[in-house]
Amino acid sequence: MDSFHDRARAAAERMRAVFPETPLQRNAHLSALYGADIWLKREDLSPVRSYKLRGAFNAMSKRPEADLFIAASAGNHAQGVAFMCKFFGKKGVIFMPVTTPDQKIQKTRIFGGDMVEIVMTGDYFDDTLAAAQQYCSETGGHFLSPFDDDDVIEGQASVAAEIETQLGRLPDHVVIPVGGGGLGSGMLGYFSNDVQYTFVEPSGGACLRAALEAGKPVPLAQVNTFADGAAVGQIGARTFDCLKGVGLANTLAISEDRLCTTMLDMLNVEGIVLEPAGALSVDALKDLGQAIRGRTVVCVTSGGNFDFERLPEVKERAQRFLGVKKYFILRLPQRPGALKDFLNFLGPEDDIARFEYLKKSARNFGSVLIGIETGAPENFARLHAHLDANGYAWRDITDDETLAQFLI
Repeated sequence: MDSFHDRARAAAERMRAVFPETPLQRNAHLSALYGADIWLKREDLSPVRSYKLRGAFNAMSKRPEADLFIAASAGNHAQGVAFMCKFFGKKGVIFMPVTTPDQKIQKTRIFGGDMVEIVMTGDYFDDTLAAAQQYCSETGGHFLSPFDDDDVIEGQASVAAEIETQLGRLPDHVVIPVGGGGLGSGMLGYFSNDVQYTFVEPSGGACLRAALEAGKPVPLAQVNTFADGAAVGQIGARTFDCLKGVGLANTLAISEDRLCTTMLDMLNVEGIVLEPAGALSVDALKDLGQAIRGRTVVCVTSGGNFDFERLPEVKERAQRFLGVKKYFILRLPQRPGALKDFLNFLGPEDDIARFEYLKKSARNFGSVLIGIETGAPENFARLHAHLDANGYAWRDITDDETLAQFLI
């Protein structure tokens, strides 16, 4: 019987009939920055701008008798399945939450053409998934999981097979983003214990870490969907069985706000467009430090399906993480010249980015929401000192998630 390694290589070879291998590119900027030999496996340059079509290809190619494939997805998996339905000439029904951005819906429709029907249902993905599985049981179609499927895992392992061929040897270290665990399971199955691993998750969707701590897959109490390509509420049973021995020391949970700084750096310095999940592996280099110095490291940039309408949010999150943008609620005296007095407290690097009266009807004071951008975080200490010295009542709400959600 062929080994997993052999099956993954065979899958990679079969995929050449559909799309060329994605590039493995040495990044001079990152290599110099970290004193290592840093390579990017550019899955963001696949035909659907993510690695998801690999698992879809492998699973569908092994079921030639199936006439109907059903999937539930809000993004990359939907596009991968749609692309492969059109390639194989198979009917696909893809369930998507009603909150899915139009860009992702349209891309899925373009990739699938007449072979794919899109069903919009459910405000949350769990509702969408339940509807897809119910439809599957009623029609007898084949449900194609985005990660918790042996053939999908084997297909994702083709990423590792290509890395070995393109590099001409095994890397010392691979950095892999984790959502449901399909990509990580496939690469671990291929490379085995011959390389060192770092598995990276967004802090608001760290389902692998939660499962490792509990010793079994467990649902997260809450999921932050900003890094939607990796924001999974519970790791798969099959994928956890593959990953249960990796150890917490080989995992990282990355702040979504810090992730935005890497997205902007890659865009501005390298001209590389990455979605939040696609930037996870590059951002993780900040935490690896001396552990990778002098070593050959491959980061899998897993996706580039980024809607540029989200760019202002990415910039905002990055500025907040760097400490150069803050929001305050300020009690401002209701008298002529009060606003001018406040403006005199601002330094030469300070800029008002938001100003809004929340309550102006009070006789003596009005509540103001004010957002300030500055050149360096320490500038805020000077502003705070001026406000306190002059008796202003103020509150920093930058990190108050509840207030920020309603007011910012």
